Amino acid sequence: FKILLGVVANKDALAADFDGHMGAFTNFVAELAAAGADAIEVHNEPNIDREWPVGTISGANYVRMLAPAYNAIKAANPNTIVISGAPAPTGYAGAAGCIPELCNDDVFMQQMAEAGAANYMDCVGLHYNEGIVSPSTYSGDPRGEYPSYYFQSMLNRGYSPFGGKKVCFTELGYLSGEGMGAPIPASFAWAGNTTLGQHAAWLAEAASAAAQSGKVAIMIVWNVNFSRWDSDPMGGYAMLRPDGSCPACQTLGSVMGG
Repeated sequence: FKILLGVVANKDALAADFDGHMGAFTNFVAELAAAGADAIEVHNEPNIDREWPVGTISGANYVRMLAPAYNAIKAANPNTIVISGAPAPTGYAGAAGCIPELCNDDVFMQQMAEAGAANYMDCVGLHYNEGIVSPSTYSGDPRGEYPSYYFQSMLNRGYSPFGGKKVCFTELGYLSGEGMGAPIPASFAWAGNTTLGQHAAWLAEAASAAAQSGKVAIMIVWNVNFSRWDSDPMGGYAMLRPDGSCPACQTLGSVMGG
């Protein structure tokens, strides 16, 4: 096994005393690296107000976290891979790009790039979790043609701004409510027609496409065995299903040589 740790700062502490909290944060990630962590993802979805203080969300502000964390990790263990915190895939801010509560992920990553983020990461953290078509497809999603709906355009969204830094998918998954025993939550109705067979097939296709692209270093499936099924239907992304079956184990096993 390889160990990747996602380390999340306290957004309230960031708001109250950014520099003070960053001192504690960088010391902590350095200790994890020294303990032998193979990789560390620095924070999570820093482009939304669930994870970052309202009114201060920007890629440049995130680099104020990433840069000292990178330096501390590398000083403690040069072999620990540093992954930038994957932004939440979103276009909610529209043409403005950023509002006080969030920045669109592409705008956020461009801001990161302009602030020199490529100097403070080994890999670009990326999430892809809202697909309802095959990862080999570039169009045809009934919701429209927004880039974060498609695997290939989402990959390019993370790869393009940073001068050839490879992408690390720290969350990649397909949501299926099949077999969950209750209707899919209304806010996730966009995935209502995704079958368990598609969920399994598309994970395998994504793994193959990632490997063949030459742009991906790591792909982590979101997720293996979560069971929560309510307003946040994590269990619908899981490889292990409520009946004990695991169709994705077979499909992924076939492409990964397991």
